[in-house]
Amino acid sequence: MTARPLKMREISLFFFPLLLNVQMMSVSHSIINAGLARQDDFVVALAAFSVAMVLHLLIASPSYQNHTITIAMVRGQRSLRGTILFVLLVAAYVSLMLSLVAFTPLGDFVLGRLLGVTGDIALHAKAVLGILVFLPFLTGFRGFFQGLVMQARHTGLVSLATIVRVVALLGFLVLGRRWFGGAELGAFALLACIAVETALMGGFAWRCRIRHPGDADERGALDILRFAFPLAYASCLQQSVPLFINAIISRLPDGPLALASFGIIRGFIFLLGGPMRNLLQAYQTLVKTDADYRVLVRFFRWVGSALAILTLIIAFPLQGPVLGSLMGLDAATRAYIALPLAGCALYCYLYGAVSLLRGWFTGEDRTSELGRSVIYKILFLGACWAILRLFPLPVPGVAVAVFLLMAAELCEAWYLHHRRNRLRLVPAAVA
Repeated sequence: MTARPLKMREISLFFFPLLLNVQMMSVSHSIINAGLARQDDFVVALAAFSVAMVLHLLIASPSYQNHTITIAMVRGQRSLRGTILFVLLVAAYVSLMLSLVAFTPLGDFVLGRLLGVTGDIALHAKAVLGILVFLPFLTGFRGFFQGLVMQARHTGLVSLATIVRVVALLGFLVLGRRWFGGAELGAFALLACIAVETALMGGFAWRCRIRHPGDADERGALDILRFAFPLAYASCLQQSVPLFINAIISRLPDGPLALASFGIIRGFIFLLGGPMRNLLQAYQTLVKTDADYRVLVRFFRWVGSALAILTLIIAFPLQGPVLGSLMGLDAATRAYIALPLAGCALYCYLYGAVSLLRGWFTGEDRTSELGRSVIYKILFLGACWAILRLFPLPVPGVAVAVFLLMAAELCEAWYLHHRRNRLRLVPAAVA
């Protein structure tokens, strides 16, 4: 019996709710910042929460692939239990690391010596991390539940849960003022609204997940751990890329302006390029044949083109309304970041191509290649750093940052494409 060919409509129904989910996640963090900006000592509150979240994102990054692992692995009760074990192990590790930074002298070393943050900002940043100690269990199981729902192709429910989270966040920011102030208010509101989102996703997963009958080839706990841990450490290394780029450009002559501008550009990248990461889950869930893959590639080109054009429009025709009125940037800063932001139109394609390739390697049970690809990306950035120190370029620091970001993504895309072509030529028994 020939499988029904994949349609663009099916991909759209799967992909676009996840695109909305990325946008709503971005909005939730903006809401927290807006709430903290209304505190008495808002500068300390915003700075402490920002520093704490940078550390949290890096430490918690091993759990960011839980939905991908769930889609790939869960095929019955045995693999379901093995995946839950992985979720619990990673959540316990992340929680322990957050506790060490929040409650021991390690936090003073990390914040003061490594990040250069001291005084009230460091004190409140540690308090934020202390409140978020149990967040890894919530986000870990949220990703697990999302994977089950994505596996059943009900991605609209993922976006619905995120919308409920945003609404709950508004309420918790008001309610939390009874007990918290400053950056700690943002941490409480974030923890509480994600608890609501996770509980809702758990209900959705229970009702709509696929009841796999299980079979002899179903993976056990050890096999799942071998599959999942390369994805986990690759995710962790991936989060170090922007930190590495920040470390490079902070030493350039216009370091402070470059850092601030790159932060703004990264916000737009998250909004416009970030949704392309969902191509990985689309590949895992929807692609069954080479014909399906070609349809998904065509979809990627259409969506990538639309997001690239939108990036160009924001960088130039809408520069005044978006960068000026909405973001509050003066004319000099807008001119400084306009061309680098326009260059990020290419990032939508590069990130989408990498996500499709990651989908292939995940489907082929070759997740170790994904870990190697990120290691090579970081080594490439290290080589670029050495070259820039020997031969400084007379260009704005933010342009250097964007070049490094896209060059690193191109490096990973080339490696994965090269390895995919090599592996497809090797018979399965030999590979």
